[in-house]
Amino acid sequence: MERCRTDCIEKPLSRLFMKFGRFVGSYPIWFFIIPMLISAGLGAGFYFLKAREANDIEDQFTPVNGPAKQERSFIKDNFPYNMSMFSSQRLYTEGTFASLIITLTNEENILTKEAFEEIIALNKQIQEISVNDGKETSTFLDLCARANGQCVPNAILQIINNDASNINTVIKFPQHSAGRELFFLGTTVGGVNVDAEGVLQSAQAIRLYYYLKEDTETQAKAALWLKAFLSFSANLSMQSTTISRFTSLSRQQEMDRNTDDVIPLFSITYFLAITFSITSCMRLDNVRNKVWVASFGVISAGLAVLSSFGMLLYIGVPFSMTVGNAPFLILGIGVDDMFIMIASWQQTNVHDDVRDRMAHTYKEAAISITITTLTDVLAFYIGTLTGFRSVQSFCLYTGTAILFCYFYNVTFFSAFMTLNGKREKSNRHWLTCRKVPQEHSAEYSKGYNICCTGGAYDKNTGAEEIQPINFFFKKYYGPFLTNSFTKLFVVLLYAGFLGVSIYGCFQIKEGIDLSNLAPDGSYVADYYRDEKTYFTKYGPNVMVAVKGKFPYWNNTERASLKKTLEKFDNLTFIDSSLFLSWLDYFVRYADNSGIDISNESNFTANLPQFLQSGYFQQDVNFTNDAIYASRFFIQTVNITDAIAEKNMLNALRATAEEGSTNNVSLLVYHPAFIYFDQYAVVVENTVQNIIIATVAMLVISLLLIPNPICSLWVTFAIASIIVGVAGFMALWDVNLDSISMINLIICIGFSVDFSAHISYAFVSSSKSSANEKAVEALFALGYPIVQGAISTILGVVVLSASSSYIFRTFFKIMLLVIIFGVVHGIIFIPVFMSFFGCCSRPGKVNNEKGQQVDPTNEQRNKTIGIYHNMGYKADGFGEITFPTVNKIENLSANVQNIDHLHRRPTQGSFNPDPDCY
Repeated sequence: MERCRTDCIEKPLSRLFMKFGRFVGSYPIWFFIIPMLISAGLGAGFYFLKAREANDIEDQFTPVNGPAKQERSFIKDNFPYNMSMFSSQRLYTEGTFASLIITLTNEENILTKEAFEEIIALNKQIQEISVNDGKETSTFLDLCARANGQCVPNAILQIINNDASNINTVIKFPQHSAGRELFFLGTTVGGVNVDAEGVLQSAQAIRLYYYLKEDTETQAKAALWLKAFLSFSANLSMQSTTISRFTSLSRQQEMDRNTDDVIPLFSITYFLAITFSITSCMRLDNVRNKVWVASFGVISAGLAVLSSFGMLLYIGVPFSMTVGNAPFLILGIGVDDMFIMIASWQQTNVHDDVRDRMAHTYKEAAISITITTLTDVLAFYIGTLTGFRSVQSFCLYTGTAILFCYFYNVTFFSAFMTLNGKREKSNRHWLTCRKVPQEHSAEYSKGYNICCTGGAYDKNTGAEEIQPINFFFKKYYGPFLTNSFTKLFVVLLYAGFLGVSIYGCFQIKEGIDLSNLAPDGSYVADYYRDEKTYFTKYGPNVMVAVKGKFPYWNNTERASLKKTLEKFDNLTFIDSSLFLSWLDYFVRYADNSGIDISNESNFTANLPQFLQSGYFQQDVNFTNDAIYASRFFIQTVNITDAIAEKNMLNALRATAEEGSTNNVSLLVYHPAFIYFDQYAVVVENTVQNIIIATVAMLVISLLLIPNPICSLWVTFAIASIIVGVAGFMALWDVNLDSISMINLIICIGFSVDFSAHISYAFVSSSKSSANEKAVEALFALGYPIVQGAISTILGVVVLSASSSYIFRTFFKIMLLVIIFGVVHGIIFIPVFMSFFGCCSRPGKVNNEKGQQVDPTNEQRNKTIGIYHNMGYKADGFGEITFPTVNKIENLSANVQNIDHLHRRPTQGSFNPDPDCY
């Protein structure tokens, strides 16, 4: 019944594809023209490309339903901006701002009169930058965010009253008080040295901020001013200081430049693909030469990208930056399928009608590329389940492009193969299309040279001649790999590979570093470098919000709330001395004023006056004499890397959840948490996608290889390759983020491609020993596996030259996927399966007495000829079926001793299970 499980699927498909192949072979012109017309129509969808571009960093690279986005909604609803009392600490977004980090060129103390004279002069120049929107001219003073009627100043300059000679006065760090005002310097003065009393002694960097209004009326002017700021600061020439610059728009603008970087690489990629394809398909035989076929195979992949992308752009699917990787991958997959079709065509009988050759080509190759297309498309469509829009967009575009690649392979490309086959049938030259004599024919002896002859074929099988590279795997590589000493070395090699991979998996870092979204050499990278060097001591100033009504006037409840909030102070990354509480200040205000606020009426009656006169007006949602929400602030410290960010976020949320009771509900928020949320879901999403996709691949492999043990080998290969890629990518400094998640999804599909077919070739072999089975499987699939791997690598290799982290990461992981896939396919799996020869299921034939026996080598060679020269995908789905007499007679008129091999039609074929028919 195992046999029936595959035949019941394969047989009907084989018949269907044979009919379709013959149909394409009968009407090649239509199948050549119609796909081009479809491509032209769908390709017009690129008109909408600009409108569909979706490169917003928050939208594309943060979880769709991240907790921080819900927390931000609560903060936004309950603590709206007060534009007359601007406070950067209270923003629920990053705000609209420009910033400079200023350091001395000699990296000495910047707290000197000379340095600050330059800084003050620079500050004045920046405030004088003006822009014109076509209606009026505006300066920073017109657009700045204001508090108490004044532009929000830079704290360090306000402390010294914009006088460089005051820089030597006593300045406390990180918090300095002057009169009733408190100045936090932790994020604006960096690389500091303080004495025992906290007095600032020296510093290496000063950071200046220029915040602009957040209203919609000035939004366009603010964008113009930020652009003018960048232009001005780029041309600055300072005497003793160096400057790095940044704006709230910089990260997005620099990321948008990544597309410009990768566009020139497309032409290089297609040149490499065409060159490799032509080289692989070039023959010395002037008739059998497949140069034009190879070229149109690459064109077919290009049409698939044009059509699929155009269609999705028509529909309105967002086009994320990550989709820019897809054409490189599609080109590799398309060329792989082309090789399979060509290999299947070459093993058909050259004397048959072209329509029959196409029918037999489809019978073998179409099933194969259908299965591999199915596995790849499933892997990508499963990837759309992830919570990152950038991954969803990439997987949807790529999965659809693979479907179109398949469609054009079995129509457009096959139609051209038919036209080329007609040329071969009439023995015409591949370049001039003039008829030439066959090699060793009577005409050949009349003075024709090698440049003017062609049409050679294998006299025993009637198929085209086998390429010499295939014999390398049978005569040299296969016997070498199955040598006992080589097997021992392979086992040790795999143990080392697995050990290093598992070690690497424990070194994986999660999340995408936002600085990596900018191209190499960007001014953004300089700013992030200075920020990391001088300003990592003090991290995000986090809001702790109390949701809903709470009896703040009740002394017992107030003490309980204070105790709950102290749990945050006890965290190792919190500086408890910088805890900011409106409630503490209000209690102190009431005590100093002799007001009893231990009852609700007194509390609510005196609170508005306190809020209006103080610093905390925006921290209490006091509406209709009731408090609906309030917030406190805690200062994080030593948040230096992604691991610290992840641990901080998890600990803060866990503390908030622990502190939430029936009487109080807490949440924590900072604008950076929108990006930190990726740490909470990236592992979960990756594992979820891998498990679902692996199960789907296992189901397909059970259909592909109806042998449970072999299906387990496929599952083993998937798991092994994923572990290897995950481990080595960590050792290659690639984080687990939305970009690398894409590649791990790709990894699953490619793992099936490399493992399933070599496993099934081993199982299907009729050789008596496990070593012979391994050699035969390598003979059949070794070269196609290497050929497909090279074409895929060539499709992405140019991305290694990209200045973008996104595209370089794609190349790195794809390189790991292909290398490890090839190594498993032609080294690990053949060796390991040779230890378990019991999983083989050789095909049986009937002898003259009607008994089922293994086919002899002579029978096998005579009947299937150069079957082994097929592509690695071409023989993965179905059984090896030995031809009947009628089929053999059709294959070649030159086959000798047919009657000796098979006397009756039924004696040369498998006995099928009657349940299948």
